[in-house]
Amino acid sequence: MPHDTIFLKIVRGEIPADVVYRDELVTAFRDRHPQAPVHVLIVPNHVIPTAADVTADDEAALGRLFVAARAVAEQEGIAEDGYRLIVNCKGHGGQEVDHLHLHLLGGEPLGPMRARRG
Repeated sequence: MPHDTIFLKIVRGEIPADVVYRDELVTAFRDRHPQAPVHVLIVPNHVIPTAADVTADDEAALGRLFVAARAVAEQEGIAEDGYRLIVNCKGHGGQEVDHLHLHLLGGEPLGPMRARRG
């Protein structure tokens, strides 16, 4: 199955993960290689390969990603100080898994998105 991603296996409970939020549309779990003290991935419960593949049928799940992000940020105690949300798209955007996902990072000052070019 070409769209049987590692994230879909986590959603289905076939691969263990530290799930911090789950509902009928999205699942959130801790990143196994965190880039910040809090690093949670939030994924739709169905596969959307990249942001470039989003359709109108995905609106409810994509809106829920942000509702879940707010809930997880509050649950993790980082909502007041702030956090970063990132969606990577395809190779040049740094996407590593072909299942759209939202990175929620926080728990410390994160600095600029990327170094300025000289």
